[in-house]
Amino acid sequence: MKEKLITEVQNTMSKMLNQVQLDELKRVLNFMFRNVDIRERSHEICADFANIKLLELFISAKRIEGCSEKSIKYYKATIEHLFAGVLKSINEMTTDDLRLYLANYQEKRQSSRVTIDNMRRIFSSFFSWLEDEDYILKSPVRRIHKIKTEQTIKETLSDEGLEVLRDNCKELRDLAMIDLLASTGMRVGELVLLNREDINFHERECVVLGKGSKERIVYFDARTKIHLFNYLESRTDSNSALFVSLSKPHERLNIGGVETRLRKLGKQAELQKVHPHKFRRTLATRAIDKGMPIEQVQHLLGHVKIDTTMHYAMVNQMNVKNSHRKYIG
Repeated sequence: MKEKLITEVQNTMSKMLNQVQLDELKRVLNFMFRNVDIRERSHEICADFANIKLLELFISAKRIEGCSEKSIKYYKATIEHLFAGVLKSINEMTTDDLRLYLANYQEKRQSSRVTIDNMRRIFSSFFSWLEDEDYILKSPVRRIHKIKTEQTIKETLSDEGLEVLRDNCKELRDLAMIDLLASTGMRVGELVLLNREDINFHERECVVLGKGSKERIVYFDARTKIHLFNYLESRTDSNSALFVSLSKPHERLNIGGVETRLRKLGKQAELQKVHPHKFRRTLATRAIDKGMPIEQVQHLLGHVKIDTTMHYAMVNQMNVKNSHRKYIG
C-alpha cells in the first residue's frame, strides 16, 4: 500500500518535475514513510461510519422538534435496519435500492402494507431532511409513492357495551378510569401522566400532555365528574398520581397496567378486544356521527393532521343516507 501511494504521488507530480527530481521525491518519501504503516481503509467501514453519523444528526433534529422518544426509537431502528440491508453510503443509495429493500422486507417477513408504508414514510422523512440540509442532492424516496392499504372498519364500543363494562366494575377506580377515557377520548399515555391537581372539577376539564409534549384541554361529562370525585375521596394514599394501583404501596398506574385491567374487565363483561384506544375511536366516531365539526374533533383528540382524525372515526351509514336526502334529494 505504501508503494502504491508513493507511485500515485509521483504520477501526480510528473508534469511538474523531471525524472531526476521524481527519483529524488521517491527517495525522500520512502525515507519519510520508513516507519509508517499505511493501510487502505475499507469503503464499507467508511460508508457505515458516515451513515451512522448522519442518522445521529437526524435523530437529534427530530428530538429538538419535539418528537417522542418512542417515535425516535422506531425511526432509529427502522433506518439502521435499512443500513444493514443496503450496504452503501447514503449518497449512493438509489430509488431502486429502496424499492428492492422494501419488497424483500415484505416478502421475508410477510409484513402488512401498513407496515411497509410506515417504513416508506420514515425513509421519506430521513432523506428529505438530508436533502434540505444539503447532505444529498435529491431524495431517492421522491419517486416511491404512498402504498395503498386496505381500509378496515375497526370496532367501537356500543352504548350497551359501555354500560355492561361499568356494571362489571367492582372498584371505584376502574369506574372512574373507564368514564374518563370514554368521555375525553384521551390517549392512555396521557391518562397515566395525569395528577390529582390536573383535574378541574368546576369546569369539568383537565390539561393533558400529548404527543410532542403539547398540552391541550380535554373535557369530561357529569357522570365522570361524580365517579372521579368519589374515587379520589375514597383514597387514603398520598400519591399525587390520578390513578394508582389498588394494592400498597399504591404506585402510579402505567400503560401496561391500564391495558391489562381493561382487558380483564372486558373478558368479565364478555366483550371483545377492550383496550384504551377503543374508547378514543368510539368518542371520535360518536362526535362526528352527532354532527360535531371534524375540525373540533381533531382538536379534541390532539391530532396535527385532520386525515388522522378521519382514520379514527366511522360515520353511521344511516346518517349519510339521511343527509343525502336532506341536502341532495
